[in-house]
Amino acid sequence: MNFTRWSARLPGTQRRAAARTDELVTEDRLSEGAVPAARAEQLTVPVPAVDELPVREVLDRVPALVALVHGPDHRLAYVNDAYVVAFGLRTTGEPAREALPELEEIGLLPLLDQVLRSGKPRTVKSRKAPDGRSYTFTCTPVTQGHGGGGGGGVLVFATDVTDHAEAAERLRASERRQRETAVTLQRSLLPQELEEPDDLRIAATYHPGGTEAAVGGDWYDVITLGGGRTALVIGDVMGRGVRAAAVMGQLRTAVRAYARLDLPPHEVLQLLDGLATEIDANQIATCVYAIHDPNEGKLVYASAGHLPILVRDESGVVLRADEPTGPPLGTGGWMHTSGSIPLGPGSTAVLYTDGLVERRNEDLDEGIAALERALAGATGTPQVICDRLVRSAGVTAEHDDDVAVMVLQHPAHTGPEGELFRNAALELLGGVEAAPRARAFASGVLTSWRFPVELHDLGVLAVSELVANSLQHGTPPMRLRLRRTDRRLIVEVTDGDDHLPRRRRAEPGDESGRGIAIVATIASNWGSRRTPGGGKAVWCEFVLPKG
Repeated sequence: MNFTRWSARLPGTQRRAAARTDELVTEDRLSEGAVPAARAEQLTVPVPAVDELPVREVLDRVPALVALVHGPDHRLAYVNDAYVVAFGLRTTGEPAREALPELEEIGLLPLLDQVLRSGKPRTVKSRKAPDGRSYTFTCTPVTQGHGGGGGGGVLVFATDVTDHAEAAERLRASERRQRETAVTLQRSLLPQELEEPDDLRIAATYHPGGTEAAVGGDWYDVITLGGGRTALVIGDVMGRGVRAAAVMGQLRTAVRAYARLDLPPHEVLQLLDGLATEIDANQIATCVYAIHDPNEGKLVYASAGHLPILVRDESGVVLRADEPTGPPLGTGGWMHTSGSIPLGPGSTAVLYTDGLVERRNEDLDEGIAALERALAGATGTPQVICDRLVRSAGVTAEHDDDVAVMVLQHPAHTGPEGELFRNAALELLGGVEAAPRARAFASGVLTSWRFPVELHDLGVLAVSELVANSLQHGTPPMRLRLRRTDRRLIVEVTDGDDHLPRRRRAEPGDESGRGIAIVATIASNWGSRRTPGGGKAVWCEFVLPKG
């Protein structure tokens, strides 16, 4: 083999030779004017050309591993001392499969074929060799000089990158630990079990981003407000990692606290907006907060920069709740407003985050439209629909963004089940005579619903106290509503006054102030809220005995 001629094709050899030549020319030219004569004499020391260097001696001394093979079966022509130290002595003239088994073990032999056929160099980065160290292999085609027997060869040049590979692995391990911490935190902050309202069937799922993406701040929640009403919330904190998950946890806790105030959706978002600014002025989040009241047959919601709710009605038509939508939480200075979308018996609604519909190469509206089509054809339980929507969106373990999806159904109760969900209402007209009429009405309804005597009497007593409180402190119009589900009896009285009652301790000489205390004592739960059109609603509920 003519090593002198083949050495000219070593990676970087030609560039180094050119650099030395340019340096000589530059220094010689400078010595004519700006460089002292003594220094000029030193710069004229002759430097040997690359072709005159003892190539084999150079290759034997370089720290990189060098092997030279030739011919279609890659017969070994040469290995340098570093290669021998790493893998032991090798016999020249044998095919690489026998002479260099370590190259076959790391899958480099097909690359040698490719380089020989294409005549182009190829590099594979950080392959772990049998000696336990990692190398970056560069395979360069070489042409055989005169008298070499014909045919071409491949020069294998391996650089030890073990330190870099180990550092990269430590970094990846650190990132994996941080991601696992963030995912654990994220999942611990999400509801472990969803609350189960009487009139809704709900399922939700959360998929963290793939291993190369840090976990985000997607969250969802279901909050039973009492009186048959349910709050639903889904949101997405911008950013990734533990910080985003921690902010998400604070917002979710705040939502549950504000929900207990039974405020309209836009007022809840208004409070959240201020809190998000206090948590971190640079951290913003999108959120949609909705309330379902089975008596109204609709979903009242407010959105802070979040994607629209989708609802499929009982006929299969999908509706999109586009308006109103305000800016994300944390921007401040915006007055949010509430809107509504029908959600009657037989309807299905989907709340989701952008990871489900947003793709880098597609418009966002195309993703939402695809979700609409998937929802239109999805049937079954909420969990089945939830899984189907995730699959139709192409969400996998390697997905590049977090995904949170919540599906809720308002089932149409028919047949024997329909007997367990009943409503009755009475307009409270007139003066004090409205109270006995309300008691008689409640007694007849509860008897027809076949409640046990004890629950019947407690229900009539609660009606009496709530109606008396409304007659004394409220203003017309007044209304009594009774509702039963398969789990509870709900009593609600509305009137036109927006002053909310509160439980207080009545002194022995007081002639009033005991009605709410009595209701709070006999009922499983009670509460009050302001109604959208003005006025208030005061309610209580009793858990039905099992069986």
